[in-house]
Amino acid sequence: MTRILLEHLDESIALELNIARLYTLFHDLFEDDQDFWWQLAAEERNHAALLQHEKKNTSTAIVPEHLLAKDMEALKAANKGIADLLERYSGTRPTREEAFRTAFTLENSIGEVHYQEFMDRKSDSLSDELFKQLNQEDKDHANRIKHYMKQCGIPDREYI
Repeated sequence: MTRILLEHLDESIALELNIARLYTLFHDLFEDDQDFWWQLAAEERNHAALLQHEKKNTSTAIVPEHLLAKDMEALKAANKGIADLLERYSGTRPTREEAFRTAFTLENSIGEVHYQEFMDRKSDSLSDELFKQLNQEDKDHANRIKHYMKQCGIPDREYI
């Protein structure tokens, strides 16, 4: 496994874990939506665990070619942005609408969109197909967030 691939894996793992931390914070802040946020956080941790597994098995790892975003700087910027959000929201509670808007925006960000595009595209290899099968239930967070907001009567603004 190349150094560049390892760096991308590390940054991608960090992104998944940071998003899971943010969703866990939302779980703790919004009692009415606890189950929803907990499920999303668990799925983000699952994404990170699968990437960590690939990293640990460097001699046999078959990371699907198109799974990771290619833009390392964008991944780093996304991770910094989430760290900033965690710090801000830990000190100043967001509104419920702001939490959902933030989550929706994150799910349409570089790392998460890349993940969704990978899950939606036709498999090129056995490793692609195996990874997709392991993650079938953990996809399309942006649409699930939008649908949940609609169910709960949270205003549907331009960002959605």
